[in-house]
Amino acid sequence: MAKDTWYIVHTYSGYEQKIERVIRKIMETDETFSRACLDVKVPFETLVETRDGKKHEVKKKILPGYLLVELDLTEETWKGICTQIRRIQGVTGFLGNQNKMPVPLSPDELANILTKTGDIKDDKIFRPKQSFTEGENVKIIQGPFEGFSGAIEEINLDKARLRVNVEIFGRITPIDVDYLQVEKV
Repeated sequence: MAKDTWYIVHTYSGYEQKIERVIRKIMETDETFSRACLDVKVPFETLVETRDGKKHEVKKKILPGYLLVELDLTEETWKGICTQIRRIQGVTGFLGNQNKMPVPLSPDELANILTKTGDIKDDKIFRPKQSFTEGENVKIIQGPFEGFSGAIEEINLDKARLRVNVEIFGRITPIDVDYLQVEKV
């Protein structure tokens, strides 16, 4: 098979990084396994959140309870390699049919995951921890309009900005603010 053939392995929740270390250890010690298992990773994305008025980056698992394994499987080797991975304590199996050769991720699915992890560069780098919807009420927590509340009129994902309608001197006024300058009410 070709390179970039990634499979999803289901694990106990919270065991993803431990199992990643175990698979890497097997790759170092077992030559046959290392020829078939090319890479393993727990996909994380970096989110930005505001705490105490400061921006903080937070790493969050994209697929809790799962990890990605890049395998070069053939009809002759897949059973042995997959069985070796399934026998690791904390692994429940591969995503897909358990009695047949596992189904790899499609190129679109893989690209979506790798874009979120930052392995594939994307136009939208900023990913806020909280999501907003139009019409939702928010409170401005930073900037010259700190303390004002209003409803979201427009969301600009590319620039990570919101247009919020706030009442100033008895009139509704639209204000453009950064995602990090507001919090949900």
